[in-house]
Amino acid sequence: MKKQVTVMIACLVFACFQARSQRITYSDPDRDDPRTMNFEIVGKINGKVLVYKNYRDLHYIAVFDAEMRMTDKNKLEVSGGIRVLSTEFVIYPDFAYMIYQYQKKSALYCMAVKIDGSGKQSGAPIELDSTENINYASSSRIYSVIVSEDKQKIMIFKINSKSDKVHKLTTCLFDKELKLLKKSVLAINMPERNDFLSEFTVDNDGDLVCVRASGTAANDNINKITLITKPAMYDAFASNDLKLSGIFLDDIRIRADNINKHYLISSFVSKTRRGNIEGLYYSLWDKSQMKEILNANTSFSEDLKADAKGEGNSKAAFNDFFLKNIILRKDGGFIVVAESAYTSSRGNTMSRWDYLYGSPYWSPTDYYNWRSPMGSYPWGYNGVNNPNALTRYYADNVAVISFEPNGRMEWSNMIRKSQFDDNTDNFIGFGLMNTGDQLHFIFNIQEKRNLILSDQSITPGGQVERNPTFKNLDKGYDFMPRHAKQIGQRQAIVPCQYRGFTCFAKIEF
Repeated sequence: MKKQVTVMIACLVFACFQARSQRITYSDPDRDDPRTMNFEIVGKINGKVLVYKNYRDLHYIAVFDAEMRMTDKNKLEVSGGIRVLSTEFVIYPDFAYMIYQYQKKSALYCMAVKIDGSGKQSGAPIELDSTENINYASSSRIYSVIVSEDKQKIMIFKINSKSDKVHKLTTCLFDKELKLLKKSVLAINMPERNDFLSEFTVDNDGDLVCVRASGTAANDNINKITLITKPAMYDAFASNDLKLSGIFLDDIRIRADNINKHYLISSFVSKTRRGNIEGLYYSLWDKSQMKEILNANTSFSEDLKADAKGEGNSKAAFNDFFLKNIILRKDGGFIVVAESAYTSSRGNTMSRWDYLYGSPYWSPTDYYNWRSPMGSYPWGYNGVNNPNALTRYYADNVAVISFEPNGRMEWSNMIRKSQFDDNTDNFIGFGLMNTGDQLHFIFNIQEKRNLILSDQSITPGGQVERNPTFKNLDKGYDFMPRHAKQIGQRQAIVPCQYRGFTCFAKIEF
């Protein structure tokens, strides 16, 4: 009898754990929100979930409690009725910053406003920097924002490309209290016609790193990369060419390994110009020694290509894959997450060559901006935006590949999915949640005419686990998992639509 009672208690505990791990809590649609509202999930502060909402020149912070009931909706006074060009949020345990830009007459301002734990504006906006004598009406931002891993350093920067031969990089480094630590103006030579600066990262010391990439033409492979490093408190930089031996790169990424004081530079690689993607390039730069300590090129096996291809020729299996996440491990190894993504418009399929480097970095104006593509989609740069044309967006398999510290592939696996939607990409793609023991991939699958939210996870050993479909999915809610944001070790906020209105769901794994 005692043994039976013990077994029953264990089953009840397990059942409770399963129920909690599957719990979804929905917010009610805010009927006052316009259907064309912009939003961004800020995160969780003092147990409350904060969401930024914007429509035209109106800016709000909506506050939700643990049961996703909206308890407050606070208006922000940030730009005096002038249209804001961009917003970025930096969140801390007890407050957050909103960094934004707007143009007034011939000047563009980069500002910051502090938001307290109750979602209210704390004090007047702070001017971080400004750009004068802009002789055009800008429709996009000039400044880019990057934040160190520990969030103790915040940097804004802009790139003036008025001269083809020399690009002027202006950086402003701030501490957590938005105290200006250093402003620098650097003149970086551009020896080749198609040179551009990309992949900006700031480490926990406040040091800046980026790459100067060279290609034979715009929208083409990269055949030369130079690592640019700038110490936090110096008005100088070092440039070092990285070794490329008979290979071509695209989709370059940089991650700062703050534990081992390394910079990881990685990219998909092809062996011929505009050739098929054959593998992954991997360079490791030692910050203290100021030298490249590892340069590797891993070719994907035929089995991996066949696993990734879905349909079609396995030689071209990775041609539609783009790097989405790079997760650093404490031992110096790393995990690459890449997704197959492409579009078609009136039967014309757009490949990776339609998305690459011409559009993001060249501009008819003096300034070009940079936004980290990690977590975004290739068509976010140069997608088809003609409202009169039918554009179909696709997001298919996700490749997850683990590499050892020496650059050797450790294991690989595939999250299998096949998604498409017309004229919107909000409901395709995936959200990634790192719970410490697993990587969870949440995405929509089509069942009859309904979108069902699915959860698959990968263990540290590379095994895929197909978790049960969420049991308490309410009818009428369509999830937007690629806009999801993790707010705790086992909690995430996922935006969704209900009868045309945007609302938010809290998922507890």
